[in-house]
Amino acid sequence: METTTDTGARDEEAVSRFVERFASQLTEAGMQRMASRVFAALLASDGGAMTSAELSLALQISPAAVSGAVGYLTQVNMVSREREPGSRRDRYVLHNELWYETFTRRDQVLTLWERTLREGAAGLGPDTPAGTRIAETAAFFEFLQGEMLAMMDRWRVHRATLDL
Repeated sequence: METTTDTGARDEEAVSRFVERFASQLTEAGMQRMASRVFAALLASDGGAMTSAELSLALQISPAAVSGAVGYLTQVNMVSREREPGSRRDRYVLHNELWYETFTRRDQVLTLWERTLREGAAGLGPDTPAGTRIAETAAFFEFLQGEMLAMMDRWRVHRATLDL
């Protein structure tokens, strides 16, 4: 394959560098290392989907490593498993509006945490240092949720203006 981008062909070396760099950043942010690499490879694939064999080859990792990574990514709803038409092989597919869905799920976690923190603050007493600290944390999560929902609404409006 041509390795220049003059004709619009993919520069596989540049793609590989991107995958490893972004995967490293995801790992630093707390995602499992292999899951980060598999996710970045799927993100960089033109179709947003790859088979286990394709991922193994692209990342030079074992099928078992792919399986573990995909298990994690499926569990956190970042990818889904689909049967390849006319085959027994599965394809691993990125969700449409991936980042929106990821942040929406994070919002659900924040709701749960906020509820638990409010209960904890009430149990500890509003006038205790721990109760005050926990109540402030709950208020922060409540604020964050409101801002995130408004931001996601603005994103949808902005996305409609993009020429992508």
